[in-house]
Amino acid sequence: MAMNKPEFESLDQMAGVTASALAKAAAGSAFHLFQDRQFRQLADLEQLSQTEQDRIFNELIVAFIVLIMLALEAPDLRIPGEFRDYCAVLNKKIPKAHIDELRHLGVEKKHLKTWKKLIDIRYKEYARDRHDVRAAAMQIESSEKGLDMEGLSKIQMLVPVQAVAIGCHHHICRSRTEGRDELFKLTLKSLSKFYVEIRVRFEGGTITPLTRARVALKGILRRMGQKK
Repeated sequence: MAMNKPEFESLDQMAGVTASALAKAAAGSAFHLFQDRQFRQLADLEQLSQTEQDRIFNELIVAFIVLIMLALEAPDLRIPGEFRDYCAVLNKKIPKAHIDELRHLGVEKKHLKTWKKLIDIRYKEYARDRHDVRAAAMQIESSEKGLDMEGLSKIQMLVPVQAVAIGCHHHICRSRTEGRDELFKLTLKSLSKFYVEIRVRFEGGTITPLTRARVALKGILRRMGQKK
């Protein structure tokens, strides 16, 4: 009896297909947030030029793409050690997958180069910001109830999504973030939902630690509301 031909001939091919699916999921989630009535109201989109609206939409797409990349390289991602090499390959393919999709849609070459540069800049920026986010979270957690292993675990898990949300909000608002906490909370909520879905997918459906992280995130949002 003939053997069925495997769906993928190599890990590299599988990573390419997976990267394409993840990049499309990122763009879809960004579009969903961009079209959200509350987001559009809080971002004053209807008062902005089409060019400025496009800029904000692009920042959202890049934020979701970079969030996948940071999630895949998170040290606390609960995957077998041998799977990390595959994730490293996959990580590098995600920006290219998005650019390939844009090329397929007919986007001009000069704009593709701009997209590549923007993703690279934001990845480096948000990856760098993780250190400040982690330090600030540890300081807050320690001042409120003291740090323990569970607290440290939740902080570590939330660092990527918080770093991306803070940076994305900063760029959406062109650094004028004062009085725009509700816009930040909505952006953080959307990114967090996507982040949990990505981690659950790669961790094989293990959601208990992620559930605790979501509870911690709700605490952060609640404290932000109390500071008003």
